[in-house]
Amino acid sequence: MVWAVAAMAAEPQYTALKQITPANVGELVKAWEFDTKDAFAGSEMQCRPVFSNGVLYATTPKGRLVAIDAGTGFEKWSFDPNPVGARASKFRNRGITLYRNGDVERVFYGVRQFVYAVDGKTGKLVSSFGEGGKVDLREGLGRPAQTLSVTNTTPGVVFRDLLILGTLVSEDLPSAPGFIRAWDVNTGKLRWTFHTIPQPGEFGYETWPKGAHEYTGGANSWAGMTLDAKRGVVYVPTGSASYDFYGANRVGDNLFANCLIALDAATGTRKWHHQFVKHDVWDRDLPTAPVLVTLKRGGKTVEAVAQATKSGFVFVFDRDSGKPVFEIVEKEVPGSPIPGEKLAPKQGLPVAPPPFARQEVTEAILSHRGPGVFAAVTEQFAKLKSGPQFTPPSFEGTLIFPGFDGGAEWGGQAFDPETGLFYVNANEMAWVLRIVPRPGGNADGKQLYLKNCASCHKADLTGTPPEFPSLVNITKKLSTDDLRTVIRDGAGRMPKFGDLSRLELRALVNYVATGANEKVAASDQSLNPTLPYTMDGYNKFLDPEEYPAISPPWGTLSAVDLNAGKIAWQVPLGEYPALKDPTTGSENYGGPIVTASGLVFIAATNFDNQIRAFDKKTGKVLWQAELPAAGNATPEVYEWQGRQFIVIACGGGKSGAPSGGKYVAFTLPKK
Repeated sequence: MVWAVAAMAAEPQYTALKQITPANVGELVKAWEFDTKDAFAGSEMQCRPVFSNGVLYATTPKGRLVAIDAGTGFEKWSFDPNPVGARASKFRNRGITLYRNGDVERVFYGVRQFVYAVDGKTGKLVSSFGEGGKVDLREGLGRPAQTLSVTNTTPGVVFRDLLILGTLVSEDLPSAPGFIRAWDVNTGKLRWTFHTIPQPGEFGYETWPKGAHEYTGGANSWAGMTLDAKRGVVYVPTGSASYDFYGANRVGDNLFANCLIALDAATGTRKWHHQFVKHDVWDRDLPTAPVLVTLKRGGKTVEAVAQATKSGFVFVFDRDSGKPVFEIVEKEVPGSPIPGEKLAPKQGLPVAPPPFARQEVTEAILSHRGPGVFAAVTEQFAKLKSGPQFTPPSFEGTLIFPGFDGGAEWGGQAFDPETGLFYVNANEMAWVLRIVPRPGGNADGKQLYLKNCASCHKADLTGTPPEFPSLVNITKKLSTDDLRTVIRDGAGRMPKFGDLSRLELRALVNYVATGANEKVAASDQSLNPTLPYTMDGYNKFLDPEEYPAISPPWGTLSAVDLNAGKIAWQVPLGEYPALKDPTTGSENYGGPIVTASGLVFIAATNFDNQIRAFDKKTGKVLWQAELPAAGNATPEVYEWQGRQFIVIACGGGKSGAPSGGKYVAFTLPKK
């Protein structure tokens, strides 16, 4: 018998455990606290632990894998993939994949370009897997591996003896293609590949320019996937094609970018797909693994799969046919004002359920938070383009709402089979997408910086902190050797720039470090694809005090009734401590888990460091506790030795919040 657990991927965020109830949840106390001792300035920890036979498997801010005693919080073993003495760099991991076959137990997880197989009992590498216990995700993509930026941050799934994974790739060009691949769990041998950017002769090839598979990238599944083991089907959500915000070099609908794809898990053969955004230039990646749901429609039981989106909608499909459970209507949308850009003339949205996030920034929802705020944000608003979904990017700046981080995001959603309620937390933040000319060529350090770095860190190196930090006086934080390593190998959300030649890398490092503009001889310039336009950074629409420029709520938790296609309830989630107003909500990253006993547990809120329990039928807060850092992760609920626990990773580090490195577990007092 073979079975597997993949946190945030194959398992629903639901538990049948009933020991903790609405009546006693207020009695919860801290059971234990495990300090990884790996936190550093700017680090994050977003892992949902996986429970198995009294052990919690989890990751740390520096990428270590740890096995924790589920009852006491004591460390049983640790695996460290980092070279001895390596400088700590930002790293994201959202969970692990656990495989068991008889006495064999293996933990698979990604660190940078590698996926490791670790013995679950000893913490040692499984040497028979791949090359000494790991496989290199850059290999087998049809391009020189050393030039590619490919990593894995979210668990895959195991089907029989296959490990199925997606990847995170660069959102700008050059970029690796986001193929879906399956490896043998025992040997690490690649068993099948699904080309999300079709090759000649494959279905969907005509939705790209001829030969696009040779130069474009993206269309990757970074958010996780979901397995229906009974059907032998894996449901795979994908993101946009690279470059995210301008696509004149990829005219067409661009299958299989921005799709939910149902694949035969044994072979990788496509069964059906739905494309949510055609020719995406809004960064509308599918941000979360879909959820297997069972509904009542017209007196019949429907086994379906639900996919939440950044734009604030839930799409629901029949698992076998891919037919929408709720009608999807295509409407004409505006064309692009940007030269060379050709947008799809129509895009589709479901008629139900209604969106769980607001859809358009208007003057009526601008902030009145304090004296002078409305006047200030109204002045900004007047200079920007605003409209419904699919309003095109512009030179003036277009408001993207919900923003680049959602709506729904990577924490996943919870589904309660008893009530048919689908629980989704959302950001309600507006961002500004402004298109600007992209400097071309690699003739000197400044041009290299403007071409490769300015879209995130801005032309003047000031960045958009904290997510994209300022590089002004960066040598006070990093040595030039460290800077070279980060640019070459990548760190956190930043891709690697392995395509740069040795002299290009030197010129870029010198420019960032000192401002010196070193020339690069034509013979030493790499042939990077260059587009005429980029964007001027990831900029939120904020008021003068850097609060959201729109009226609250700025973050919500919603219960969507998938049987009826309606919103059952919606409440603010989180608050800004300085405002002392629990009705505002806040940005939130992580997801909920629902219990059969009637509770929804969620942390996720950026600034108030709280974990909360809501009544699953009403949305009323029944319990909350303070965490040592923001719990930007999805909690795990488990039972061990007769007691039910809830555990959360307290990593912080987002949006300028303090970083942390602790796992905290709660339980009812012993009686």
